[in-house]
Amino acid sequence: MSADISRRILLTRATAVAGGTALASLAGNTLLAPPARAATAPGDSDQDPVSTGRPSLNGWEMEKAADEGGAIWTRPVLGTPLDGVQIRMSDVETVLVHVVQRFHYEVDELRRGDVIGWRHPGSVRKGLAESNLASGTAVQIRPGFYPSGQKGGYFPNQLVIVRDILADCEGVVRWGGDDTKPDEALFYIDVKPGNAQLTQVANKFRVWVATPGVGAGASADPFQPKRRQAAEQLARQQS
Repeated sequence: MSADISRRILLTRATAVAGGTALASLAGNTLLAPPARAATAPGDSDQDPVSTGRPSLNGWEMEKAADEGGAIWTRPVLGTPLDGVQIRMSDVETVLVHVVQRFHYEVDELRRGDVIGWRHPGSVRKGLAESNLASGTAVQIRPGFYPSGQKGGYFPNQLVIVRDILADCEGVVRWGGDDTKPDEALFYIDVKPGNAQLTQVANKFRVWVATPGVGAGASADPFQPKRRQAAEQLARQQS
């Protein structure tokens, strides 16, 4: 009788341990992957915790939340002390992370909290380029140093580098300092969703990341005459 009880106890304990191991494994896998997003009917934004159905100024859909199953997630910016930036995944992420990294390496060293990505649609002005923050297609770098509506926040040599960063992006990124209402902290995607040039530039940066000696932190001298000429030509087009 006691032997039967002992066997039952052992089997019960073994089952509990196995079940706990499986749950721990499942929890670990869940942490590694973004949570699944519940399916909703097209245009059913009232039932969707993320979608708004409304575009920001550059044509990308604004989202009501980040890290909640939509297209906008907190992403790392390698080589910087930033805790990450909330930004639209894929090509947009690749391009804007390159901008932030080059700023950190060449314009001014960034600290935690210096970069703002996604902002709630209710906190941005819809008719201005800052609305692009709500679609995860823009970043503000050190907005406390470069207040919206003011110009002249950069030293001349820093401005040369900013222009060179934009030239790297081949026109798919615009600097808010060139807008009618300037925002020198703002850098944003300046093409519509599905733009082939955006994908081309993102792929270029991906190759750079995988190639030693090129890319952010190892860029060619932005003061070289050819690079300055290309940067100034783009500035004329975007101004």
